[in-house]
This record gives sequence, structure tokens and C-alpha cells, in this order.
Amino acid sequence: MHTYILRRLLLMIPTLFGITVVVFTVMALSPGGITAEGLIAGQNLEPQAKRALEDYYNRRYGLDQPAPLQYLRWLNNVSPVGFVLDEQNRLGNFSLLKGSDFGMSFRYGRRVGDLIAERLPITILLNVLAIPLIYIVAIAIGVRAATRRGSLFDVGSSMFMLALWSIPTMLAGVLLLGFFASDQYWQWFPTAGLNRREALDMPFLPHWKDSRDALRLFFGAVFGAVLLLGLSRWPGQRLRIVLMALLGSMLGLLMVLQLGEVGVSVGLLVGTALGGVLLALVGYTDYLALRATLMTALGMALGVGLSSIFWEGEFVRGFLLDRLWHLVLPVLCLTYGGFAFLAKLTRSAVLENLLADYARTARAKGATEAQVLWRHVFRNSLLPLITVAATLLPSLLAGSVIVETIFSIDGMGKLAVEAVKGRDRELVLSITLMSGLVTLIGYLIADVLYAAADPRVSYD
Repeated sequence: MHTYILRRLLLMIPTLFGITVVVFTVMALSPGGITAEGLIAGQNLEPQAKRALEDYYNRRYGLDQPAPLQYLRWLNNVSPVGFVLDEQNRLGNFSLLKGSDFGMSFRYGRRVGDLIAERLPITILLNVLAIPLIYIVAIAIGVRAATRRGSLFDVGSSMFMLALWSIPTMLAGVLLLGFFASDQYWQWFPTAGLNRREALDMPFLPHWKDSRDALRLFFGAVFGAVLLLGLSRWPGQRLRIVLMALLGSMLGLLMVLQLGEVGVSVGLLVGTALGGVLLALVGYTDYLALRATLMTALGMALGVGLSSIFWEGEFVRGFLLDRLWHLVLPVLCLTYGGFAFLAKLTRSAVLENLLADYARTARAKGATEAQVLWRHVFRNSLLPLITVAATLLPSLLAGSVIVETIFSIDGMGKLAVEAVKGRDRELVLSITLMSGLVTLIGYLIADVLYAAADPRVSYD
């Protein structure tokens, strides 16, 4: 295994080299290329100032040199081993410890390494929140749909996941902003950014001026969660459906009234009916884990909402709560397509293995259905999920371009768009290098997980 990992790590070097060659060639062959004249075009400078700026760009970045030589200079800069450049950008002595230098950005006039160090943690934060959510939802729904093949849950979840997967990310982001961040509808979430300016001066954790408000919030959340958790486990399905339908109708009515609707109108009737039907379906489902999770979360939210009515002091939400509040819509927009696709893939993989010969053999030996599912079937069903996991992180990074642009988040995705629009060669090549590295690491992790999930796979 160690030899295999080392060999794969060494093979990453020529692969990354090939990726950067392709990107640099495309940029160099694009109309206009990357020249000093193109960088200062449209700035309305005096001829002397224009000439001085062109000389600076040519001297600083070597833009007046042939394209292959420009690429070799960039490659020498990013490599930790190579020739040291002097102040005039001329090659000096060869060094084994010169370190990597990603250069200066044309657009921002700052070091590329500093820009990436600022933006990369934001994109990593989005993906760290998105990936576990994708797999938890996908596995929970996919396994249940496979074990209840042909049931109402299987058919309904399949239709719902197919509908989610068909919605473009750009359209979903615009709809989420339009309905849940616009002042024309429900202004529950912010429209842009990761935090408000005043949140930087707030304490990290939320706090209340009056400690009794915190106690009310705690007991309200606990009471609501316990109440609806108990209802979710109530054996009488009919009572559960009726109570959840009434609760959903009241919530739908309140949402419509929040828009200013008064009297009997189509919107009032539709909102009330839709809320009742949705929560009635939650109470109807026989999937206890899903039903208990959704109803407990709903009960906690209702408890918090009701207890906030009786607050007497001032509430300061703090930096953490403000950051989480800003992340809700971007993370939702980034994850829905992933878990919709993985849920269908999980269902197919589990269903195929449930009908396999080894599953029937395990049942014949006396194993329970739970043992057959989780000890035998699910482990073999992990292989296609691992395959998708290798491409999930790069695809989420690509999806971050759309999400970060829509929600005005200063992450790597938005930085990549700005770099391409500004023909910022140093920045584009550095982002491409990092994206390629992440992709190759994802494939390496997937290969290692193959051996962990399937004992037949060996790399020794």
C-alpha cells in the first residue's frame, strides 16, 4: 500500500504539469493573448505613463518574451526547487530550498499566495459543511428506498430526487434569494456575504442581556423537541397525521399572513393547504428515523420561535450565529443536487446487492435483515459511492463558482471567475494547479478506500 501511494504521489507531478501546460496554452492562444498592451488597454493614460507601465509589466512578468519561456519562468517560480530570480527578473543560482512563489496578480496587485490564503478557507468551509450533509441525506433516503422497493416512500422519494436533480444550480440560487432573502416575500436570510459588518465587533457566541431569556430559549427548544419527538413515535398513525396537518395548516397560514395577505384569497388557501399536506406527509411516512428527525427539528424551531416572543432583554446573536445564518442558503444551494444524485445511486447499488446470491446465503444461515443489510449489502454498495466521492469534491469546487457568484461570497470560485475575466495569468494558473491537486488527491483517497471497503482489492 505504501509503495502504491508513493507511486501515485510521484505520478501527480507530470499530471499537474500537463494540466498547467494546457491552461497556459489556451490563455496564450486566446485572442489578444496576455500582453502588457492588453493589460493596460482602456486606462486612458498619457503616452509616457503608458510606455512606463508596459515596460514595468514586461520586466516584472516577462510578457515580451516567447510564450514557452514565460511558462518555464512561471514553472520555476512555483517549484520549490529551481533557479533564484534577482530584482531584474533574471535567472540566478540554482537552489534546492528557494521555496514556491505564485507571483503577483495583475488584477489585484497583490501576491497570489495571499489571495488564495484569504479565499481558500471560505470555499473549504462551504464544502466541509456540504459533503457530510450530502452523504447523510443520500444514504438515509437511498437505503430506505431500496429496502422498501415499490412502496409509496420509494416512488415519492424517487420523483422528488429526480425533480431536485433537474433544477439548475443557478436557478435554485436565484429562487432561494427571491423567496427567502427578498423583502418582497420572506426576508428570513441575508442576500449576500458570509457575515454582516457589525458581526465582526460582536462576541463569538450569542448571548442575552437577561439570563432568563436564555433559559426560556433552552426550555422552549427542549419542550418543543420532546413534544414532537413523542408525537413522531406515537403508534396511532391517524392521530399523528391529523395533528401534523393542523400544525402545517397553521404554519402555512402564518407564512401567507406575513406577506400581508388578508381575508380569503387564493394565496391564503393555497398556503394553508400546502403547509397542511406537507406536514401530513411527514406524519404519514413509516420511516421512523426520517420522521423523528424532521419532527424533532420542527419542534425545536417552534419552541425557539415561541420563546422569543417573551424575551425581555436585548439579544446579541454573535459572530458564530451570524455566520451560520449567512451559510444556510449557500450550503442548501450547493448540496441539493449532490444528495439527489447520490440518493438514486445508493438505491440502485443497495437494491442490486440485496438480490445478490451472497445476501440470500446470509439469510439462509439465519442472519437478520438488519445484519444482511449493514454487514454485507451496505459494505459492497459503498464501492460506487466511493467512486463518486473521488469526483464530488472537484465538482463542489466547480459548483462553488456559481454559488459564490450568486451569493456574493468571496471564495475561490468567485476569485476564479474574476481571474479569467481579467486574464490574470498568474492567478488562473495557480487556481488551476490547486484544483488539479485537489482532484488528484480525491482519486488517491478513493483508491485507498476501495481497499478498505472491499477485501478483494489489494495494492501490495
